[in-house]
Amino acid sequence: MGVRFLKMAVIYIVLGIGIGIYMGATLNFALTSVHAHANLFGWATLALCGFTYLRFPKAAESRLAKWHFWLQGVGLPIMLISLSFISNGYDQEWLSTIKRMGETVAGCGILVFAVNVFLNVKETNIAEEKGAHF
Repeated sequence: MGVRFLKMAVIYIVLGIGIGIYMGATLNFALTSVHAHANLFGWATLALCGFTYLRFPKAAESRLAKWHFWLQGVGLPIMLISLSFISNGYDQEWLSTIKRMGETVAGCGILVFAVNVFLNVKETNIAEEKGAHF
């Protein structure tokens, strides 16, 4: 599961950097919030989750990790796409509702990750792997 999260994170860093390059080249900074969310909620958060899952296999093998993957994998693109339209002036009420739905789904993914960490990441997991290196 950790590798899946890392691969998804790489998609978001490419997207986030691409948006940043576009904004710099055009001097149109309407997508600043999309750029920031792609890099932070996409790249940084997903990469850290991926490394957590690589380090703690019990958490990675749980159903919670699968739920986390799909909730964030579905919610985040919905949020970013709708935010892109809103940032460019297409702020219709239905679009804001879709954005809120994406945010809620992705946010639930992070809550599932938090529950997974508290249930399945234990100090004994580290102690059992004497000599293991990250």
